[in-house]
Amino acid sequence: MLANRVSSLTPSATLAITAKARELREEGYDVIGLGAGEPDFNTPHNILEQAKKAMEQGYTKYTPSGGLLSLKKAVSAKFERDQNLHYDASEIIICTGAKHALYTLFQAVLNEGDEVLIPTPYWVSYPEQVKLAGGAPVFIKTYEENEFKITISSLQAAVTSNTKAIVLNSPSNPTGMIYTREELEMIGKFCVQHNILIISDEIYEKLVYDKYRHVSIAELSEDIKKQTIIINGVSKSHAMTGWRIGYAAGDKQIIKAMTSLASHSTSNPTSIAQYAAIEAYNGDQSVVEEMRVAFQKRLNIIYEELIKTPGITCLKPHGAFYLFPNVSKAANLAGYDTVDKWVEGLLDEAKVALVPGSGFGAPHNARLSYATSLDELGRAVERIRNFMKNRMNA
Repeated sequence: MLANRVSSLTPSATLAITAKARELREEGYDVIGLGAGEPDFNTPHNILEQAKKAMEQGYTKYTPSGGLLSLKKAVSAKFERDQNLHYDASEIIICTGAKHALYTLFQAVLNEGDEVLIPTPYWVSYPEQVKLAGGAPVFIKTYEENEFKITISSLQAAVTSNTKAIVLNSPSNPTGMIYTREELEMIGKFCVQHNILIISDEIYEKLVYDKYRHVSIAELSEDIKKQTIIINGVSKSHAMTGWRIGYAAGDKQIIKAMTSLASHSTSNPTSIAQYAAIEAYNGDQSVVEEMRVAFQKRLNIIYEELIKTPGITCLKPHGAFYLFPNVSKAANLAGYDTVDKWVEGLLDEAKVALVPGSGFGAPHNARLSYATSLDELGRAVERIRNFMKNRMNA
């Protein structure tokens, strides 16, 4: 009875571990969940107030399928302010979250058999969305010694006559790594030369630490900008994951096609959430920096503690709010033959929920979110250490 496209999907590893952690909590266990991909802060008060005002003023009706013009203007102003990029309203679509923007984009540009280059590790939904659009994900393996970044040589080896697009995610989920301007320039020029569409997922752009800064590949040259579709949203930057507002910006023909698709799927993003997003971009931005500083403090503390654990090594990330340690040796020391089983054992015995890296195309790693309090993070690391100690002494 099911369509082939659905039968071929791989279940989300993130949602699976979250569901199991929830079940254990419902059974009365004290579970520390570090699988969440969302800020633990509430949406800023000024945004909440604007949403309330919109409801009271009756802005609860349908909006244009591609989003409110006033929100498109706010997004355009954000691009001018942050990246010195100019996009007209016709080059922007507002979607029901950045995930929906990606999904709609793949549906709009991919034909059967088109190949999309996806560096590993990758966010879990990239390959599944490509497959749903009839495309073929082609994975470019990256390595820890190169900070999980692709190189021109690895790009050259992956490109075929069927290559249509590449997905870049900087800062990265799950690794937290960031491409430098020089690295992006090389990738951008290569894609222009080979007519490869660049899909730049920049959802974590505001969460960058230490001396690093986010660079949008579209700001490097006009030729690269023409070849790029930027995906972004307010979920991570303004703690608005549940509001489901994301967007895409780029070639107006692609944006027009995406808007047509949206008109037959979602009709429009939620009106109230759109008015909230207008305030997110036009209102006070100081809270964005406050959250970034809080995440950086957590990172600096929890990273130093985690790497003291036997068998765990980890590159220190430069952005987002994840650690992506290599735990393959830890799994072996604890008597498990795979990291997936180690993660499962950690949840069963220590009641700490991590996400296995296999769901991100990296079977030797696990993802740990530090989007929770320092107290919870400290308790989690202590449990991980005790778990390892008990397993190694068993």
